[in-house]
Amino acid sequence: MKRSMQINNPLQMNDWGIKKVLKVVLAIQFAVWGVIGLEVIGLQIPIVRQLISFIYLTFVPGILILRILRLHKLGNIETLLYTVGLSITALMFIGFLMNMIYPFFGISRPISTTFLILTISMVVLGLCYISYKSDRDFSDPSFIEVENVLSSPALFLCLIPFLSIFGTYMVNFHQDNTILMFLIIVLAIIVVIVTFDKFIPKKMYPSAVFVIAISLLYHRSLISMYLCGWDVQFECYLCNLVKINSIWDPTIPKTYNAMLSIVMVAPIFSNICNMSLTWVFKIFYPLIFALVPLGLYRVFQKQTNAKIAFLSVFFFVSISTFYSEMLALARQQIAELFLVLLILLMIDKNMDRMKRAGLFVIFAFSLAVSHYGLSYIFMFSLIAVCSMFFLSIRREKRGNMTKSIITPRFVVLYITFTLAWYMYVSSSSAFDVIVRIGDHIVSSIFTDFLNPQAAEGIKLITMKTVSPLHGVTKYLHLLSQFFIAIGILTLLLKHKEMKFEEEYAAFSYVNFVICFAGVVVPFFASSLNTSRLYHITLIFLAPFCVIGGMAFFRRVNHVVKKSRTDQIVRSSLRILSVFFAVFLLFNSGWVYEVANDHPGSISLSQESVKVYGDDASKNAFYAAYYLDEDLTSVEWISKNRDDESKIYADYTRRLLVFTSYGMMPDEYTLTNTTKIRDESYIYLGCPNVRYGLMYGPDKGEYWNITDISPLLDESHEIYNNGGAQVYYLC
Repeated sequence: MKRSMQINNPLQMNDWGIKKVLKVVLAIQFAVWGVIGLEVIGLQIPIVRQLISFIYLTFVPGILILRILRLHKLGNIETLLYTVGLSITALMFIGFLMNMIYPFFGISRPISTTFLILTISMVVLGLCYISYKSDRDFSDPSFIEVENVLSSPALFLCLIPFLSIFGTYMVNFHQDNTILMFLIIVLAIIVVIVTFDKFIPKKMYPSAVFVIAISLLYHRSLISMYLCGWDVQFECYLCNLVKINSIWDPTIPKTYNAMLSIVMVAPIFSNICNMSLTWVFKIFYPLIFALVPLGLYRVFQKQTNAKIAFLSVFFFVSISTFYSEMLALARQQIAELFLVLLILLMIDKNMDRMKRAGLFVIFAFSLAVSHYGLSYIFMFSLIAVCSMFFLSIRREKRGNMTKSIITPRFVVLYITFTLAWYMYVSSSSAFDVIVRIGDHIVSSIFTDFLNPQAAEGIKLITMKTVSPLHGVTKYLHLLSQFFIAIGILTLLLKHKEMKFEEEYAAFSYVNFVICFAGVVVPFFASSLNTSRLYHITLIFLAPFCVIGGMAFFRRVNHVVKKSRTDQIVRSSLRILSVFFAVFLLFNSGWVYEVANDHPGSISLSQESVKVYGDDASKNAFYAAYYLDEDLTSVEWISKNRDDESKIYADYTRRLLVFTSYGMMPDEYTLTNTTKIRDESYIYLGCPNVRYGLMYGPDKGEYWNITDISPLLDESHEIYNNGGAQVYYLC
């Protein structure tokens, strides 16, 4: 009988013999030194340094820490997630300690490539020694079948991300969206064939989840040669300061500056991989963020089943916030990975409690230094959950919590660390945020509670849409939220029959309340943005959309006709899969592109928005999307300006591209009522010139360039590259 070929499972290196692990680690270490050394002498091999260095930074420290902790037989998903999480934690705090300690020894540029590679290499070698001493006796490797790797479903899934990459290339350089349109259809079909038990076997569901996530992320992030979005422009500015000065200044009074997830992780990747920050944010961060849906799949699978978990994650990633807004929030991408790791640890009752508690503290602290908004939400959720369990008079529930790692001691420790970090870093700017939010929430709860004129969430529900098709999208979202409410009610009434862990259920209740507050409490929603807040709560609530949908269809079947329970479950999952497939087609903008109905996707509709988009669509499209002419002109004015003269530009050009690529964050907003002082520059970006649209003074507002025609007539045109223009007012 012919035996199938087997190879060591690379995702479970923590189960290999320690000598084999150290051989692989040292081979990667020497490879990093080698490619850097070759570049020093002038020999560059394209992509090799970036690939090897990314693997080195993202996996090597984490796998060694797992060996030191002697954590084995975790499974593919957990091993991968814990490895990446621990590696990023190591990079953040190694960089932080270098920044704080090295200047005392006369090293004024600690975050430079030389000191980074020397320090990280020494840390890795030290971890190698400790892991060998502590875990040299363990060896129980797992294997994978080569036939499985080369099977038709596996090869099919592997090809999908390349559709995304090649599709964005065709859009960027040939203005052809055919491949990306086909990609969205393929992703929608996958969720249907999974629930109909066709082609993709259950063991490949995790691979399918990761493929769908990274394909959606790359189909958006790889559009344009420049960063798109809002917050990422400021994040890039702060990272550029670190790169230029080779040191991080923790006193800069910007909330983003307190986030090690950007001011340390991005410059470290950029320096060691020899890669611009733009491509670090566009390639590496989405690749790490794609692990979040994978982790959620594991969380949901452990408490439900594989199909419900798959549908839940598909729902989570199909909402456009995941692959649009989140790409402009690099710090939150990293923070959400740590949150998912915390949830995994919270529901894993098989791991040794002391090791779980140690990892829980590590990832909680990492979350705190990654994103202040998510940290505060997690903090309030912890307080609420702890209160629900440890102030409860129900003794039986207390008894169920004996294995819990959410204790009053941990909550106090987390609050102390988080508030101390935000109080003493970046001039307390991140701490001031929570003070302002609390003050505004308290005041608005009594003045604007449930006021449709003030609550952003209620406005979104009651506002008119630009077309019937866009109205369909709104009602698809409302239906999914209706399912979530039914799912939470089902959990509340039948919690003993369901497999959800007590802590997870409690967090779900709290996040449902937070989601509701995001609709009815105005400032609570606007502090994070309603769509972002909804996205965060879905980390816990996504499975309840599926559970609620199943409960709804079960009730409908009971009223209409009686069927066996297994038939009801199977049919309801299939109906939901079709619903989620349609949901993705609308959310991605695929339907609007096909119908030429107010298209606005920067991935699918770059050409259509010029022809079929109205002024509002064009304004929204170009609000944070930049053309070559924008970047060329900003670089020109940053080099040739008189430093004593101010620059006036519309809201988005001044706020975004001037900050990230021009390194000029303190210029003035140009409006149709602005009083411009003499000896100042007036900057007009490409969309300003081509479409006559000016953005501002506030987000979402726009006006016509003809409003300032007299002002431009009085000024002298000193730069024109065929798109952007610069004027000088004498």
